[in-house]
Amino acid sequence: MREIKLIVIHCSATREDHPFTEHDLKIAHRLRGFDGIGYHFYVRRNGNIKSTRQVERVGAHARGYNTNSIGICYEGGLDCHGIAKDTRTEWQRHSLRVLVRALKMDYPEAQIVGHRDLSPDLNGNGEVEPMEWTKECPCFEVNMEKW
Repeated sequence: MREIKLIVIHCSATREDHPFTEHDLKIAHRLRGFDGIGYHFYVRRNGNIKSTRQVERVGAHARGYNTNSIGICYEGGLDCHGIAKDTRTEWQRHSLRVLVRALKMDYPEAQIVGHRDLSPDLNGNGEVEPMEWTKECPCFEVNMEKW
């Protein structure tokens, strides 16, 4: 069994006005050279939680952190103009909470972070600030959620 230190929350970086199924996600990841979907879980707009990769398998979702992490992605993250936005539906918010809480029962020491929180601390002050983000994913403050 892998040692899990992180639960990393992602968005699919797709527009809120266009569906992006797990099949679409699989094609996108295969085109990037992955052997299937890199995230362990995918949360659709209707709140359905899709298991997309066995937790025992190392993911392909956060370079440098995959060995000891679980990746969760929610469908969306961009507004209808393609601008980063927290597009989570109430169903997604609920399902993310349920999923994270269940994972924390199995991995109580795991820290919950957003993908952008894994950006390098460029100014060395011990905090990854918005100006240092290499991407905006997951488009909301993970540490402000009540998991």
